Amino acid sequence: MVTADVQTLASSCHLFDKGCGFPSPGLNTFEFKPIFSIGAFDFTKPMLLAIVAALLVVGFFWSAFARPKLVPKGAQNVGELGYLFIRDSISRETIGKKGDPYVPFLFSIFFFVWVMNVLSIVPFAQFPATSRIAFPASIVLVVWVTYLAIGIKKQGFTGYFKSMMFPPGLPTWIYFLLAPIELLQGLITRPFTLAVRLFANMFAGHMLIVTFSVGAWYLLGFHIGALYSATSFVVVVIMTAFELMIQALQAYIITLLAASYISSSLEAEH
Repeated sequence: MVTADVQTLASSCHLFDKGCGFPSPGLNTFEFKPIFSIGAFDFTKPMLLAIVAALLVVGFFWSAFARPKLVPKGAQNVGELGYLFIRDSISRETIGKKGDPYVPFLFSIFFFVWVMNVLSIVPFAQFPATSRIAFPASIVLVVWVTYLAIGIKKQGFTGYFKSMMFPPGLPTWIYFLLAPIELLQGLITRPFTLAVRLFANMFAGHMLIVTFSVGAWYLLGFHIGALYSATSFVVVVIMTAFELMIQALQAYIITLLAASYISSSLEAEH
């Protein structure tokens, strides 16, 4: 799946055209002209896709649970399976039953991220909004504020940071080195790696699919290039299938780690 800009770039360029080199996709693949602008604010395609993803998630689960029945079927059955998956396989496995109040939060993160990821292989959308660092960073900022707020509320300001920075049972002198490292990890490293992990995987996956898609078009010809083109197209299909797995896996990982951080906030981490 390729974006419109890349399709335009490659549309008149083939291997056997004289003086035409391979139009290698670059960072331009992740840049879009504004759909509209209001002053200095530009509304772009990734923003639109994020809104579409949010509306799809809210719309589907609203319809699934608007009139719940004792024996679920259709959308309600799918919705309940999704909820039970987050509750039993992520929340209770990581936090325990005391994490049940946070299941809706984890549920929202998983499906919002997953739908944004899946839009990268949907025709006309063909772009994962999570491959723009602002979107993973915004989601992780919410997670960061949430687990800090829970930790301070449950353990108190001093108790929370004390449990974070001073693991019990260690020699006093080692805290001079360990305390700032633990503080840095809790406040900076955790959210940073959480955001970059999602961003980097979606960025790399989209770039690979775009590269091989453009390659399939560039190599297309009536000679041996047709074989190269077909091979590149097969790689696109395989990469798309693989990307489907990665998209779900990344949504699972960010939700699982969010649950882990909430768990450490509910009780002393060490």
